[in-house]
Amino acid sequence: MYCKNCGHPVEDGAAACTMCGSYVGRGEKYCRNCGNPVQPGAAVCINCGSALSGGKAFAPPGAKSKMAAGLLGIFLGGLGIHNFYLGYTGKGVAQLLLTLLSFGLLSEISVIWGLVEGIMILCGNIDTDANGVPLGD
Repeated sequence: MYCKNCGHPVEDGAAACTMCGSYVGRGEKYCRNCGNPVQPGAAVCINCGSALSGGKAFAPPGAKSKMAAGLLGIFLGGLGIHNFYLGYTGKGVAQLLLTLLSFGLLSEISVIWGLVEGIMILCGNIDTDANGVPLGD
């Protein structure tokens, strides 16, 4: 496997390229399969025939699920569970404390906050975890 940003070989299962630091699946300058340069917007690598993503980030093996994060945000968002799942611990603690230590309006704001973030995750506006790794489908 090769980095789509710089073309450097990347080990299977690696989250980022050791040469340029780009997360696996990011970029569109090089073929992920053979490492040769590709034309911007090309659907297929002319060197190896591998299908290209057209710039869409591929989720590496073991990536967090977009569906799980979105549903956690919608149903348990007031507790910040989706943020803990995605690695945003600070936001998760803020939502949890806002919900548990407040009554009335502040608690409702935290629930709405979680609902909106859950919808944003499912719509693709939030598409990476706290480490910048793309979410899997």
